[in-house]
Parts: sequence; structure tokens; C-alpha cells
Amino acid sequence: MRITLTEPEAFSTLLTQLTGQEPTSPITGIATDSRECITGDLYIALKGEKADGHQFIEQAEKNGAVASLVEYTESVSNEMDYFIVDDVLETMGSLAHAWRKQFNIPVIGITGSNGKTSTKELLKHIFEDKENVLATTGNFNTSIGLPLTLLQLTVKHTISIIEMGANQPGDIAYLCAIAEPTHGLITNIAPAHLEGFGSIEEVARTKGSLFNSLENGTAFINMADDHIRELEIHGDAITYGITPDCNFPADIHHEEDGTITVTINAEEIVTGSHNLSFIKNVIAASSIAIHLGIGWDIFREKVKSFKAPKGRCEVKQMNDITIIDDTYNANLNSTLASIDYLKAFSGNGRRVLVFGDMFELGEGSMAHHRQIGEHCLDMELDAVFSTGTETTATDRALNDSVYHQHFDSKNDLLAALQKWITAGDKLLVKGSRGMAMETIIKGLSKN
Repeated sequence: MRITLTEPEAFSTLLTQLTGQEPTSPITGIATDSRECITGDLYIALKGEKADGHQFIEQAEKNGAVASLVEYTESVSNEMDYFIVDDVLETMGSLAHAWRKQFNIPVIGITGSNGKTSTKELLKHIFEDKENVLATTGNFNTSIGLPLTLLQLTVKHTISIIEMGANQPGDIAYLCAIAEPTHGLITNIAPAHLEGFGSIEEVARTKGSLFNSLENGTAFINMADDHIRELEIHGDAITYGITPDCNFPADIHHEEDGTITVTINAEEIVTGSHNLSFIKNVIAASSIAIHLGIGWDIFREKVKSFKAPKGRCEVKQMNDITIIDDTYNANLNSTLASIDYLKAFSGNGRRVLVFGDMFELGEGSMAHHRQIGEHCLDMELDAVFSTGTETTATDRALNDSVYHQHFDSKNDLLAALQKWITAGDKLLVKGSRGMAMETIIKGLSKN
């Protein structure tokens, strides 16, 4: 990860205040990977599970780094500043927190088991004409990435939208302590990353830390999610969901062409989308956008013009074949929703799931994969092509009413799929990030 500092002098002053050491060379950027360092960078020597960043300080200097944030030094260069601290990651958080404290603007924290990035991108799209928005980019939603995001705040920004990811208990509480959000949204609570959490209840407690941090802020509550509805709220609350008993009640209507229109607070929103997961994001985003001063006319226009982020139900046309690229990640709920999207997709042609393993589901992994197969039967899909270890449970759940094949490798799956597909087919490609299912799509594009 790397950022260019927008206010390098102010950052150097803050660094001096926190470490007691003044830089001898101007610091114009920050990098956590020695390979990404350029001239003027501060290299952050993080210690990870597989590698210790301190081993790459020399490489960082060769690439142009003028300073390093370290916990120890083995060889000292006369050309580089060393800022020695007890804990590099904690110091990054302290720097970012001190920087964020300078700005009295709405900071919207978004977390949840799925839909975080899509909702964040939708909100950014909605606000960007009215406000100067700083939003999380890429995978900058971790204890490393979030501080780098906040350090890009300037006096020009009028609102910030911060995505918060979690893999274990305590992650969200830590990120909230750094970011101090003024508004918070939890998209949903679902069985994702259970290996790190142990149970869905612990997922809820961890994500719920966002609401716990909002004593003087506003929580936006998804009333359709039982786990979220039961969370303790410390500040103001605004509710939304498919129920009349909330501040932003919504009704969903399926049009004859398969697209979905949603009515929120008696305001009709024509989405042009077949994707129910996106519609849920629209309902959530409406509660924040309208609360913060966006008019319904602008909201309608922005929803209609929004393009899904890469790898998230992104529709592509290849040689008369429709491909739904949902390869960014996968868990039980997001995969079920994607299958529903595939089923509802307009037009003739066979509906096909190309499915790779869902990771980090803990002891319930095989049961969740089996449930995917059962849902494919319920949705009457035409075919399922699967690869991986866990998806064997998906394949076993299928019967002769659905054509299905399981493959030990993606290359074998691709070869079989290339021979089988025909014009008019609609393919949903889905799997966890580590499965890199986008390579299937790349292979099909060369066919």
C-alpha cells in the first residue's frame, strides 16, 4: 500500500510531535511495501505473520525512501531517518487518529459481512457532485489501510466515507477508535470469516462495535437483519428496511422485464437492476443520503447512473454470452443473493453457476456449500460447474435436474465450459477472493 501525502509539512510536524524526532528530509509519501517506495517516502516496517518488514528497509531505501518507521534497527544507514517506536502498527493508528481529529466533518463508517464496498461506492457516487468526498479505495479497509486513508484528509474535504473490514474480534473497535465515525452503517450480519470469529454471535458483537462508538453520532439500522436489530445503540438511531415500522420503509416491485423498482418513503426509485443485493444497498444508502441533505430527485438520478464496482455483479457480454462477474468475494448470503440475481436475469438462455470455494466459514463450511447446491435446485438453474475442495458438497447436493460437473482445477473447468457453453447462455461466476475465479472469465474472453 502507498499514498502520496497531500500536506507533507503538516504530516512531518505531527510525526515529530508523536515520535520526538524531526525528519531531516521532506517526507512526501508513505508506503508499507518496500517495492512500492518512491523518492521521498516514509517506509512503514510492519511485522506480519509471514514476513517482517524490517528485513526490507535496505530495499525501501534503494527505491527512494528517506525515512523508516521501525521497532528496531539492524543496520543503520546515514542517508535514512529512523523513527523507532514500540509498535509500528499502533503508531500508524495514532498518527491517523491525530490527523483525523483536525477535521470536523461527517465521517461515515460502513461495515458488514457483505455489501460494504458496493454501498460505500454508491454513497460516494451520490455525494460526489454536492460534496468533496474522501472515500476508502481498494482494500484500504484494514488496520493498515484505514490509517493511510485518513491521512489523505484535507481542509477541502467535506465528508468522508470509510469502509471497515474485520477478520477477528476487536477489529472494528480498533478502527473506530482511530476514525471516530460520526455516522455508522452495518449492512448485514452473515456467516463470513467464521474461522476468525468462531460464531455468528461474535461476528455481530464485533460489527456492533461501530454502533458502540457512536455515543454522539447516528446509527443507521437495518431492521431486516435480526442480528443488527438486536444490537445496542448508544447514540441517535435511524431505521430502514422492508417493513412499515421504520424511518425509511421500502417496498420492492419486480417489473415485467425482471428489473426491480423500489419505493422508499413513498418515493419511487427505478433502478434498472435485476440484482436484489444492489437494491438492499440502495435502501441502506437512502437513509444516509437523505438524512445528510441529498434530495430525492438527485438520489433517483444517482441510483440510475451508478455502475457496480469491478467484480461485484458486473455484467459483461462476451461472444453472445452474458457473464455476471461476482468474483470479488463470496460467503453464504452473498452467493445465495447472486444466484437469485442470475435466476431473475431477463432474457432466454441457460442459467449457469460457475462456482469456486467459499473460504473462512469454519466448521459449517460444508453445510453452507451444500446449501448453495440446494438453492441451485430450488432456483431451477440449468447447470453448475464447480471447482475446489469445499464445493464437492455443492456438487453432491445436485441431482439430474441440473447438469453439474466438479473439477479439481480451474483449467479443467475452463476447458469443459468452453466446449459446453453456447450463444444466449448466462453465466454467474462466483467464489472467494483466494479462488481468483476471474481467471475463468479471462479464459472465456479468449475463446
